[in-house]
Amino acid sequence: MDRLFELGGEFWVAAAETLYMVALTLLFGGILGLLIGIALYTTRPGSLTENKVVFNVVNVVINFFRPIPFIIFIPAVQPLARLVVGTGIGNNALIFALSLAASFAIGRIVEQNLLTVSPGVVEAARAMGAGPFRILRTVVLPEALGPLILGYTFVIVAIIDMTAVAGYIGGGGLGNFALVYGYRQFEPVITWAAVILIVVFVQVVQFLGNWLARKVLRR
Repeated sequence: MDRLFELGGEFWVAAAETLYMVALTLLFGGILGLLIGIALYTTRPGSLTENKVVFNVVNVVINFFRPIPFIIFIPAVQPLARLVVGTGIGNNALIFALSLAASFAIGRIVEQNLLTVSPGVVEAARAMGAGPFRILRTVVLPEALGPLILGYTFVIVAIIDMTAVAGYIGGGGLGNFALVYGYRQFEPVITWAAVILIVVFVQVVQFLGNWLARKVLRR
């Protein structure tokens, strides 16, 4: 316990690094994933802007990258990270890898949730003369908003989990803090302190996601 108090400053810095990585990953990966999911939904056969070529290409890309374990995905995209963010190690490189990995998962989640919107509602909007993008903006996305919030909540929790491997490419965060000061120095109190704070982050995110989804669904 004394050792934990000694490392109090580093502990909260690591916590801030975790939140920083999660926030930026959600921003970049969330936007890219939303666009991917919308592309899958709108170009699938029979949808708003059917395009079999685009649908099949995006579908194959997602199916190729999604099964790759994140611990393998990180070194695989390091050359690309060097081109985009200027480095293959550190928090920024991890954010780049996290954003890419999250975007593929989010894209599939967005597609699946948009597909739950009743085709009858879409057809009714078409019958009223609404164009594809207006239908998407005013009908499909609002109807799927509650499930989308729950889907993004699930992804945020997964991102928090994935930040634990930051230490493998020289990054920070609570996972790296637990590994360096807890596991490697045989300090279980430090390890459990990091674990408990991660659990608190997850619980807060899950609570807020559930609350917001319920509020949207009750409108």
